[in-house]
Amino acid sequence: MKTTTLILGCGDIGTTLGQALKADGHKVIGVRRDATRLADTGLKGISADLGDATALAELPDADILVYVVSADRFEEEAYRAAYPDGLKAVLAEFGGRKRPPKHVFFVSSTSVYAQQGGETVDEASPTEPTGFSGALMREAEQALIDHALLGSVVRFSGIYGPGRDRLIRQVGEGRIAAATPAMYSNRIHRDDCAGVLAHLIGRALAGESLHELYLASDCEPAPLHEVMAWLARQLKVEATETIQSPLRRRASKRCDNARLLESGYRFRFPTFREGYLQVLREGGYLPEATT
Repeated sequence: MKTTTLILGCGDIGTTLGQALKADGHKVIGVRRDATRLADTGLKGISADLGDATALAELPDADILVYVVSADRFEEEAYRAAYPDGLKAVLAEFGGRKRPPKHVFFVSSTSVYAQQGGETVDEASPTEPTGFSGALMREAEQALIDHALLGSVVRFSGIYGPGRDRLIRQVGEGRIAAATPAMYSNRIHRDDCAGVLAHLIGRALAGESLHELYLASDCEPAPLHEVMAWLARQLKVEATETIQSPLRRRASKRCDNARLLESGYRFRFPTFREGYLQVLREGGYLPEATT
């Protein structure tokens, strides 16, 4: 019997995950405000506003729930609606069903960490976010951890991949982060985001015990200057402008993915070099092969 996975907020990552699960024989349903945007993906789509209790009640039962909703704007009200309020409503609806899901996954973010001194962080590190985005994400995480339904929070670091090329464009304009002080950054390729979720879903369906929290970031935290300098070499551009804080919220930490690796996951793009090289090639940034 096919298992059913319901992907709530089925955008880029959700679609990539859904296609991988479908290829493995799962029944996958993607839910988003406008499901017509899933028409060319091969996935079954349902249009629904997750803030509408009636729409939630009409969603089908599922073995696996993946909550990968994005706020539609960077404002506190939008973040509250998308994360704690939205997830709590989903948990209340599906937790009260005769056939509740076997496992719920909430896609969170390393914005819940406030460390700025290059510290190494893992699942046990303190989370004391200073901004509303991290605080509301953390509230949503706790809602799942405290709920009776089995669930796991997956904290992704900086996601990059096809269409997520802001850093490449900055470097292409000759801009680069300062070398000192070293500002550590962390990232994960979009395909590994989907890969991590598919891996954990497989373990849950096999009846294996999962942790309530996973930190999902690639295997090499690196100073942002180093990443941008490497990109500049691939693009064959000279850095003409130093930018002190190219990230929206300045932070410097090193994410430790040991728990994820211990679960058996193997990264398709273990460092920024493999991942960005794929983005550069597929995005047409490289006129000829670069190594």
